[in-house]
Amino acid sequence: DDADLVRTPYLQGLAVTIENQTGYIRALVGGRDFADSKFNRATQALRQPGSTFKPLVYSAAIRAGIPLSYVMMDEPIAVPMPGGQPDWQPQNYDLGFDGALTLRQALYKSVNIVAIKLGMEEVGEQAVISEAAKFGITTPIPPVPSIFIGSAEVYPINLIAAYTAFANLGSRAIPIAVTRVEDRQGNILLENKPRLEEVMSPAHAWLMTDGLRDVIRHGTGYGAIGSQGFAVPAGGKTGTTNDGFDVWFVGFTPDLVTGMWLGLDQPQKIMANAQGGRLVAPAWRQMMQEVYDRRTVPQAWTRPSGLTFLEIDRTTGRKATPFCPRQVHVVESFLPGTEPVEFCPVHLPLKIGGSGVPSGGAIVP
Repeated sequence: DDADLVRTPYLQGLAVTIENQTGYIRALVGGRDFADSKFNRATQALRQPGSTFKPLVYSAAIRAGIPLSYVMMDEPIAVPMPGGQPDWQPQNYDLGFDGALTLRQALYKSVNIVAIKLGMEEVGEQAVISEAAKFGITTPIPPVPSIFIGSAEVYPINLIAAYTAFANLGSRAIPIAVTRVEDRQGNILLENKPRLEEVMSPAHAWLMTDGLRDVIRHGTGYGAIGSQGFAVPAGGKTGTTNDGFDVWFVGFTPDLVTGMWLGLDQPQKIMANAQGGRLVAPAWRQMMQEVYDRRTVPQAWTRPSGLTFLEIDRTTGRKATPFCPRQVHVVESFLPGTEPVEFCPVHLPLKIGGSGVPSGGAIVP
């Protein structure tokens, strides 16, 4: 009865845990107090996912042959709007700009500008809408630039289940809350068996999963999870929507995906400096630590066949040379055929008196 679905005036939350290989929902909390409000925020609320949607943009980019080494500029942009409206001038969360970033860096730092430029200039709105459908997002996504940073509302359970495709290295689990219904005679009236749908090749998925592990190893999840001694192999993504209305963390291990959200039923600012990495990721870590204190810690993902790797200069995204500073050398993985073919054009040997003789490997910064 809709009359029972009372919206509350206080801070709400949700949590969903899904077993990756089966889709079985192992935990589901739809709100703070069922007696106070029977509205299930996990399955009935429509909320903006914010940056937890960005992995679908990056997945579409990899599908289009754009590698994680690809460099884009994080810089101010102005997007023309229809109907004489002022230009849209999106900002990063910290209101700053980082200049040249690889897609891998932009993903783990959750840089809005790069996600928007990647979507607009390289991938396209329709490709991202199609990607979201593959990942099980059922709500309509309008073809507008703000979707690249998670403006289109989703059902939380669909968004959380989408991450099983990363955890399973390519196959998305359909969430199952009820395995079987029987009548009093024991006749089976309904039976839901585990169902996996292939979303990405294992090589494509491994690139995404490895990039999302960097969120915890170096990025917006490091402070709350990676730096706190959490030793279970894990990846995930923080999310914070405009004006701090919604904060998220969707994280996964090789056997479980858990997503959490905090916000108010009537969207409004939660508090100053509300961020998924600050408010939700610590709760995720505490819950997962408690789970794995009682459960066998799974082995980390095994790198699948079908990938190449190459040493690149992360400031240019090109093949590294002996003249590139050691600190910008990184080994990146690639789908075959997407590797850079040119060497870094920036770090070159100095010439002595125009003679063309290298000066012993001196570096031009």
